[in-house]
Amino acid sequence: MSGATGGTGAPASGTWTDGVRLAWGMLSAVPVPPPRRVDRPVAGVAMLVAPLATLPLLASWVGWALVARWADAPSIVTGGVAVALLVLLTRAMHQDGLADYADGLSSSYDRERALAVMKTGDVGPSGATAIALCLLLQAASLGALAATWHGIALGAVALVVSRHVLAWGCLRGVPSARPGGLGDMVAGSVARWQAGAALAVLSALAVLASWTSGPASAWWHGPSCVAAGLVGCWLVVERAVRRLGGITGDVLGAAIEVSLTLALVLAAILV
Repeated sequence: MSGATGGTGAPASGTWTDGVRLAWGMLSAVPVPPPRRVDRPVAGVAMLVAPLATLPLLASWVGWALVARWADAPSIVTGGVAVALLVLLTRAMHQDGLADYADGLSSSYDRERALAVMKTGDVGPSGATAIALCLLLQAASLGALAATWHGIALGAVALVVSRHVLAWGCLRGVPSARPGGLGDMVAGSVARWQAGAALAVLSALAVLASWTSGPASAWWHGPSCVAAGLVGCWLVVERAVRRLGGITGDVLGAAIEVSLTLALVLAAILV
């Protein structure tokens, strides 16, 4: 991997630049220059810095929540529009992954059959149900969270952690379910110390967001949402490894949606 790392073994500056571009290109609809190269070091950086791709999502969420509060919009409208904005800004890529993941797991206990169903791209009853349930819970939660500054902050934390979980889904030791595709490129591309360091930074920011937006006694709300998101990722990835033999791009999309849903539901309960 000549040129992929610096003299200390850390990713070179060009790898970081390409990784950020790859993360934005994969995880948002915001146009960015394409990376100059795409390989495993770049893919690992992209998974590590994936939360940066939530910046347009955060802007839309906070902006719309403020408008909805000013207009005294019903919570169901607030939550529905918020979810619509998030879907538009990500081209519904993660919902597609969730649907394929659900259809694959429900189609057969045979690994090859499940992977074949996931690859077809058609949405079956299990996939449609999974999308509907997640969007319903997300809309209801966001509608409730928009009512207070504390809730808006926790919604932002949930969005960030839903992309941070990609680093944990791509830890070294997590295999790819099949050769080729996004899953094969990113599987095992993130070191544990890197994911741990990113989690420490995110947890500190979550504490700060909770403490500055609500009563001092609520400082733990943000980290609790982070923990809920990580649990969602673990449930999706662990099941994928046992049933499919590893991760795919669809599995990572499902991890994002499930993590976001669990984090938002907990946030709505806490507010």
